[in-house]
Amino acid sequence: MPPLLESRDVHAIPLTRARPLEMPPILSARAKRSVELPLFPLKTVLFPGGVLPLKVFEQRYIEMTKACLGSDAQFGVCLVTRGEEVARADAAPAAFAAIGTRASITTWDMPQQGILHIGVCGGSRFRVLSHEILPDGLVVGTVSEIAAEPAVALPAACAPLARLLEAVAERVGPQHFPRERAFEDASWVGYRLAELLPLPLHIKQTMLEVNDSEVRLSVLQKFLQQQGLV
Repeated sequence: MPPLLESRDVHAIPLTRARPLEMPPILSARAKRSVELPLFPLKTVLFPGGVLPLKVFEQRYIEMTKACLGSDAQFGVCLVTRGEEVARADAAPAAFAAIGTRASITTWDMPQQGILHIGVCGGSRFRVLSHEILPDGLVVGTVSEIAAEPAVALPAACAPLARLLEAVAERVGPQHFPRERAFEDASWVGYRLAELLPLPLHIKQTMLEVNDSEVRLSVLQKFLQQQGLV
């Protein structure tokens, strides 16, 4: 069975043994009204403004993708916390994180029958209030939108992080990095580092859920200092 998600070069920066990171508390954010959204649980974390290439071959997700393309709609990406991405008849549905990110399809191609290659861009975050599994296995969630965190200029002390991010961006290539760049924006720099650094998935998820760009940058800076990279 081919992988559902194409591999990403997240090991561009070597990871050495380091002390466990001190994780910040999850900060609350005012939620907006609830809406229904098809969900795509994956073993990856999509951040606002991030880009993600996907290889779609399960019928439920091919139909979801076609529906999104036909109506210019979005779907939600949530981190799989237990179970597998690919459905199995003898296995329970995968469990996934309650906070995810909206995904808009930016590119698509069908190089062979039954396989879709799509590129998506991350939008706003959401919280899953409830969900149901349709007969074809597609998960549809009732979600509430999470307000974007306040815009903050990148602190001067974090300038080395922006420089490191520029170097990492050159290494991973344009297919894994947004075309529009904002190295002066604290949220944007933090999100990009969190998605590109070889962090455990549960820490990436925490970086998504934190609603304070300076807290996120502080945690990432400590990690990079432990690695001797800044």
